[in-house]
Amino acid sequence: MKPTRTQRLDSEFRRAISEIVAGPLKNREPGLSGIISVTETDVAPDLKTAKVYVSILAAGEAEKKESFRILKENAGFVRHELSQVMRMRTVPQLTFLEDASMEYGSKMDAILSGLEINHKDDE
Repeated sequence: MKPTRTQRLDSEFRRAISEIVAGPLKNREPGLSGIISVTETDVAPDLKTAKVYVSILAAGEAEKKESFRILKENAGFVRHELSQVMRMRTVPQLTFLEDASMEYGSKMDAILSGLEINHKDDE
């Protein structure tokens, strides 16, 4: 289990990065589209690196990939904006990773719904 300080930092980073992506980054990058959710952050205990898991809900797969590419390219900008918000000596290097758990969950829901419909038809 993670220490309490690291858990607090994870939640603070998640909240701050969400605000930066929704505000300054969207204003700076017009190609960033879709609904972008920061689902989890994992800050290393030494505070040198942080993994940022994002889920992107977009109209198409191409739009989703483009938004994720823009996020990855602007990791330095997000880090700079984060340094303005967080009062820390060093702000960790950010690595954006795609979180597919939402898609997996909706796919499983669709499969289970299909099974339920098939079960009702058999009765």
